[in-house]
Amino acid sequence: MAMKIDTVAAGSDAQALGLGPGDELLSVDGNAINDALDYQFYTDSPGFHLTARVDGVLREWDVARQPGEDFGCNFATYLGDKKHSCANRCIFCFIDQLPPGMRKSLYFKDDDERLSFLFGNYITMTNMHDREIDRIIKMHISPINISVHTTNPELRSKMLANRRGGETLKYLYRLVEAGIAVNCQLVLCRGVNDGDELRRTLTDLLALAPMVQSVAAVPCGVTDYREGLYQQTPYDAASSAEVIDIMEAFGAEAKARHGVRIIYPSDEWYLNAGRPIPPAEFYEDFAQLENGVGMWRLYEDSFRAELERAHVVYEEKKMDVVTGTMAAPLITAMMEELHRQYPMISVTVHPIQNRFFGGNVGVAGLVTATDIIDQCAGRLTSGVLGVPEVMLRSERDMFLDSITVEELARRLGVKVEILPADGGKEARALLRSGLHISRRRKPKKEEMSQ
Repeated sequence: MAMKIDTVAAGSDAQALGLGPGDELLSVDGNAINDALDYQFYTDSPGFHLTARVDGVLREWDVARQPGEDFGCNFATYLGDKKHSCANRCIFCFIDQLPPGMRKSLYFKDDDERLSFLFGNYITMTNMHDREIDRIIKMHISPINISVHTTNPELRSKMLANRRGGETLKYLYRLVEAGIAVNCQLVLCRGVNDGDELRRTLTDLLALAPMVQSVAAVPCGVTDYREGLYQQTPYDAASSAEVIDIMEAFGAEAKARHGVRIIYPSDEWYLNAGRPIPPAEFYEDFAQLENGVGMWRLYEDSFRAELERAHVVYEEKKMDVVTGTMAAPLITAMMEELHRQYPMISVTVHPIQNRFFGGNVGVAGLVTATDIIDQCAGRLTSGVLGVPEVMLRSERDMFLDSITVEELARRLGVKVEILPADGGKEARALLRSGLHISRRRKPKKEEMSQ
């Protein structure tokens, strides 16, 4: 294979060699250049032998350059080729449960080890072979994020609906033995891979510590669009509490043996069980935020910490904010505390029921503009609507249902303000940082007793 150059950075080493759009990189020091990882790894050197095809002619150079700087070639995609698609039909797959009519890109299932390293995506490894594992080890790409789900080979094959599901668990052990750090994800399905199967999985993964550096468990999401799919029973309070007890027990064992907890339940388990979210110390370095582990705690603590800093508020501020039903109690509590300390700021929280997806979907990141419009029209208390950035795609301009922020503002007749996901940053956005002149302090104990 070869990597076709799309553009070349001005002033770069690649431009100095005469490389340009349409030319193809073939190899570096005899190593084939098949994608962006090959390109970045092999050109990050003070010297290498480059083979390329320029204007259809094979050319070679001995290149001397400064390592740590990009060689200067850009490609049509950030990977240099197409993303690797998923080969599974997982019994819990959320994409299989999406309603029709959404953006085409949302229906694509990626399962690409390069995205694991570059963007933190989780992979099942079922579309990988020895050569991909060998490359990870050779390049020491670490950490790798793996969707394990279970270490029972037969059950994993069943859950992934892929006969290679159990076989490819061997790659987990190869990576660990080679010194590659691994973060693990478990999507739990009630009555399938929880209970004793969960205990087996955690026992196996804990035996691979410290190279298995974190394990998170999340409950299977269920929407109303599961016709023809594996029957899933959502977790209730009692079954969620059982998962927490197992995860916390193994986490305590890991803490005693390795000095770190390693094993973490996601926030959703605690909310489903009606249990308090653990303190920040429980989550240590918050290694599994992308799986919703500790997000609630981090948001609340950073929001409250920002309120304790000095701020000035020049005028009264009134606004509405939307959130998912799961985060609504937390957001409401924070807005009430904001108003207690700064009475001139009033924020009305609107928990949005996810009717678009239905089922047990309550996270803010899956709230659509359709539901916001349906549930907020005629009910807003101000001319400003705060929308968490997690509801929007990365460009911060469009919801999952393809409705833009501008259309939402027009339909509701308000100005839309995009709010940061970070609690401290959101508090600053609401407060406008400055000198403290107006925060109400908490009464001292002796004042309360008078």
